[in-house]
Amino acid sequence: MKKAAELVFIPSPGVGHLVSAVEIAKLLVARDDQLFITVLTMKLPFDCMPKGTVDAYTDSMSQRIKFVDLPEEAIETRGINPNLFLKFFIENHKAHVKDAVTKLTESDQSDSKPRLAGFVVDLFCTSMIDVADEFGVPTYIFFTSSAGFLGLMFHLQTLHDEQNKDCIEFKDSDAELVVPSFVNPLPAGSVLPGVFLDKHGAAEFINHARRFRETKGILVNTFIELESHALHSISDEGKTPPLYPVGPILNLKSDDNHKGSEILKWLDDQPPSSVVFLCFGSMGSFGEDQVREIACALEHSGLRFLWSLRQAPPKGVVAFPSDYADHKGVLPEGFLDRTVGIGKVIRWAPQVAILSHRAIGGFVSHCGWNSTLESLWHGVPVATWPMYAEQQLNAFQLVRDLGLAVEIKMSYRRDDQVVVSAEEIERGIKEVMEHDSDQRKRVKEMSEKCKKALMDGGSSHSSLGRFIDQLFL
Repeated sequence: MKKAAELVFIPSPGVGHLVSAVEIAKLLVARDDQLFITVLTMKLPFDCMPKGTVDAYTDSMSQRIKFVDLPEEAIETRGINPNLFLKFFIENHKAHVKDAVTKLTESDQSDSKPRLAGFVVDLFCTSMIDVADEFGVPTYIFFTSSAGFLGLMFHLQTLHDEQNKDCIEFKDSDAELVVPSFVNPLPAGSVLPGVFLDKHGAAEFINHARRFRETKGILVNTFIELESHALHSISDEGKTPPLYPVGPILNLKSDDNHKGSEILKWLDDQPPSSVVFLCFGSMGSFGEDQVREIACALEHSGLRFLWSLRQAPPKGVVAFPSDYADHKGVLPEGFLDRTVGIGKVIRWAPQVAILSHRAIGGFVSHCGWNSTLESLWHGVPVATWPMYAEQQLNAFQLVRDLGLAVEIKMSYRRDDQVVVSAEEIERGIKEVMEHDSDQRKRVKEMSEKCKKALMDGGSSHSSLGRFIDQLFL
């Protein structure tokens, strides 16, 4: 009889990473009753979710999933390079992780206690490989973004280490970069993640990729039917750990508490597929000039809309956006009165519940990977408006490589102070709302494929089974 096994999960701080980690933990314990999981959580010095959201989520877990909140670490956010903030924050938790795992392994030495089988760490938490090594157990990466981005990280690391090429040379460049995990060459200066165009950030991500190669396997939140080209290109390199595409990993019940909300009641009164939904993620916000352009585009388009509009944090402060006390002060005068019959401006949005509503016909999105997978699951086409992180890359892949989205401004970067015109925005939202477009047809087909991938015998279901099997070898 096989001995029970325990995995220690270490997600990056932030609810998006925590939710993805917990959802795969739930899948794992549901598949094998000899698996136990302890999730170690780090709390950021700032937060964006309504109070109690994360606690309510984690309180409803299986008895074989435990949560340990690590001691909070104070870290100065003013003036720090945003690309290095997470590195320092996570490294400051290494001693806390070691203490927590020591307590876990020492608390009960009986034969019935699960053996420590390994660490599963977020893509930003590669420094925790050192802690796993101290306990003599393997590390696995849970890569919460696309296989295309994973392939880019490996490719840039190889260029750096073997050809002495630095990513910084692509800044403000028109050069096209051939990357094996993408079908089309990348316009490097406009879609490479901003972190690779910063000297310190690039060095940090290249180090992450280097350390990925030390691990025993990489779980990727994608599925073969969506990213077959990228997954095969990484495996064909022959120098990476085994890949386990196990997605889409989503928390589809995250907004159950909002079922009777005013937002969803408003959507109930709208015709099917008639509303364009605008939402830009937990870090998404705009200056007042850009807000006015969006408002003008929506009003002029005549389309029904639901817009999650949030206030930007003060300049120079690493923090999440907050809710406006009153939207009137930032919107064009009279906008709310003129659009009262067809539009609704809201604060924080229960995104999953909204995307699953029959009234939603298109999604103007920042192209975060979780949001991308949610839109595909619900069969809602996207108009891409990336802002930060790897979102420009995701937008490029969706529009150019996969034909699953339309473009508003693929090269947009939150920190560039560029204002996208009302004309560009209106063109994009009208295009995404076309009812018989090729993109809509492809998205509907991909929606069926992603659901089949998770079913018994599906590609991701089988991949997760292979991962579990090797834990008990």
